Amino acid sequence: MDLLKRFLFLSGLLCLTGCQIGYLLKSARSQFSIITHRVPIEEALRDPSLSPTEKSKLSRALEAHAFALAKMNLKETANYTTFVKLDRPYVTYALSAAPRWKLEHYEWSYPIVGKMPYRGYAAEEDGKAEQALMEKEDFDTYLRGVSAYSTLGWFKDPVLSSMLRMSEHDLVNTVIHETTHTTLYIHGSADFNERLAVFTGNEGTEEFYRAKEGEKSATLKEIRDDNYDDTLFSSFIGPEIAELKKWYEALPEKEHREELRQERFSQIQAKFKSQIYPKMKTTSYKGFPDLKLSDFRFLFDHVGKSWPQFLACAKTLEKSEKPEDDLKKLNARLEKENVQLVCAPAERPTKPDPQ
Repeated sequence: MDLLKRFLFLSGLLCLTGCQIGYLLKSARSQFSIITHRVPIEEALRDPSLSPTEKSKLSRALEAHAFALAKMNLKETANYTTFVKLDRPYVTYALSAAPRWKLEHYEWSYPIVGKMPYRGYAAEEDGKAEQALMEKEDFDTYLRGVSAYSTLGWFKDPVLSSMLRMSEHDLVNTVIHETTHTTLYIHGSADFNERLAVFTGNEGTEEFYRAKEGEKSATLKEIRDDNYDDTLFSSFIGPEIAELKKWYEALPEKEHREELRQERFSQIQAKFKSQIYPKMKTTSYKGFPDLKLSDFRFLFDHVGKSWPQFLACAKTLEKSEKPEDDLKKLNARLEKENVQLVCAPAERPTKPDPQ
């Protein structure tokens, strides 16, 4: 398995420019450093340099991974059974960009996984250097620290020390979220993949704590409040983004003035603060991430809240060129026919060779 991965990686490098090769080699060095510093979580739990809270979170990550496999039918791997103590606050820094006068992602091309709307950097200074270049080309940019990511099954992903700064239930959510990416990832459909993992992480975390602590759990209430706000914000921001896109398209080029753009953004922000934020149960939403979860909620409800059925239906979109549109069509058929189970149960994926 390791030899095959190296062959595919090196074959992909032959098709790249010099800049891409340099970037991928830096990324490969960072990933290799992570792989070579993994230790079993059982060993990490004996590390005197870790606090009792950190050790408790490591144990919870193991439980969450086992739950995702046994109860949610996610792909069986050896992910999140090892631990790596990083020498930095984040495992990577992710850069996103968009043309200043269009509402669309800038996408970077990668071997094997295709196009993605972000680029990761192990060193923050590398991300800032690319960010400065993008801004000179009239792109809006956003650089943020990332505590965890999935290698989509190419490597045995560990729990990272950066993940232990999360709350316990956010860590559980992250383990389920990233395991979803390993289970199903549609190349070239980053938005769809992310929304699927957000929905599965939110719903699965709620199920995890309901089973562990019962319906009256304080943690469960906190999770439900978070999930409620996710849904509320999604219902608000979806139509606003559609209207903003129309606004960009209709605006004459001679009117491309920054003050106009900032005024339009302020209108959306003011509407959010006056109409949506007062209804929220947490303080999570100070920014405007685009989390469109309603289509996944509809599908989950209409397969009887069965994880095998939900994942089986999601996998029917694996070869779709437009999975978001085809998900809506699937939901429309479910609603029209008023049926629950329409997809064959997902088979338990086999465990890959350990690395």
